[in-house]
Amino acid sequence: MSNQYEYRLPATQAGYSLSPGVQRLGRHLFRNRILSRLKPYAQRLAAVTENPGKLTFKTLPDQDTERNSSGITVMSANLWHDWPRFRRLPERLSAFARLVEAEGADILLLQEVARTSDLRVDEWLANRLGMAYVYSRANGHNTIGFEEGLAIFSRYPLNQPQLSQLGNAKNPFVRRLVLGANVDTPCGRLMAFSVHLGLQHRQNARQQAELRQYVNSLAFDQPALVGGDFNSHESTSQIGRTKNAWVDTFRHLHPHADGHTHVLRWPWGGALKRHRLDYIFLSPVLPNWRVTDARHLTTPGENHSDHQVVLARLAPLN
Repeated sequence: MSNQYEYRLPATQAGYSLSPGVQRLGRHLFRNRILSRLKPYAQRLAAVTENPGKLTFKTLPDQDTERNSSGITVMSANLWHDWPRFRRLPERLSAFARLVEAEGADILLLQEVARTSDLRVDEWLANRLGMAYVYSRANGHNTIGFEEGLAIFSRYPLNQPQLSQLGNAKNPFVRRLVLGANVDTPCGRLMAFSVHLGLQHRQNARQQAELRQYVNSLAFDQPALVGGDFNSHESTSQIGRTKNAWVDTFRHLHPHADGHTHVLRWPWGGALKRHRLDYIFLSPVLPNWRVTDARHLTTPGENHSDHQVVLARLAPLN
């Protein structure tokens, strides 16, 4: 059973929402018979600008997983909500779940986890996979029939969820968050973070700087996995700084391989540009873990997303 968990962002991170004064003015105006017809639309708008912080949190997986202390498998995936059409969302989710099961993933770091009028992706995956999980809304709101956010899933117990907003918080309709939690694995406790960063170069660089500071402040010397859609190619200066601070699990094993995870296509379907936007980083740079496998995957048959899945297998050094 999952529970609602109220996590209030610090005032410096909370971002824009309608002030109490504006809310009182709105209530006064909507007493007017004509303006009152606009009240349902205004309420939906206010809901969308509501700050995130209500987490759906399931601490324990449905079943005890066999304690395998030889290593852990991590996947990061942008699930592509495809608002407002949501094309083949159930089929794409089923394809993704099959890949998770086939690869024996222990931890999932997910972005664009949608909740629509017909389907709550976080709950669907939790029921299908039997994992513990934490979910946070980032954008939209269930009152308009659509929201999307971040999630972390685990075959092992989760605890102490953390949430922070990154970068400029003045836009109430587009938020960039980092969601974290402690994971009690057979190899020891570690922190896991899922993140989805912005498109604009300057904002993206600022968000990555804040992300590094935030993760390091929480993890200290504790191992931390940071995965997500960074929305910046590895040739950018901000990714260079992040790679200097943390281990890029894919490049650690494949320094010269084609690492693209997203293809920008022409309207007729041909490839325009290939970019590497999705990463799993290991922090801090300590000699107590080794990367044993790192790959970029697509789901057979039904593409789960317009992004590839990033997979990393890690083993502790005893």
